Amino acid sequence: MKKFMAEFKEFISRGNVMDLAVGVIIGGAFGAIVTSLCNDIITPVIQLIISKALGVESIDEMTKVLNVGPIAFGNFISAVINFLIMALIIFLMVKGINKLMTLKKKEEKEEAPTTKVCPYCCSEIDIKATRCPHCTSELKAKK
Repeated sequence: MKKFMAEFKEFISRGNVMDLAVGVIIGGAFGAIVTSLCNDIITPVIQLIISKALGVESIDEMTKVLNVGPIAFGNFISAVINFLIMALIIFLMVKGINKLMTLKKKEEKEEAPTTKVCPYCCSEIDIKATRCPHCTSELKAKK
């Protein structure tokens, strides 16, 4: 179970997965804005134009003839505000995850080195070595 959770954690922490999740959520929220724009603003305006072409004088008569309500600017503004709130929350989540990833990378970088380079033959050797196994040169111990 622990291995499964570790693999799942690694999968989630990949950048591509986060980008995809953000894209899907923002796309869905933006879809709500487009739907609201069409249903609450554009469609009533088109119906108003058609009703004027039919000779209906007032919005009340138009709603009776076409069976539509008034233009719903409030619904559209609500959809835009909903989108902005969702975008802000997702931005803060991604920013937090990126911060955690940079902290994790810093922890990995701060590990003590386990090897060093021989100054004579430039071979990589163990950090504790006092003699190079490749060129047999004596190495000075670090103080």
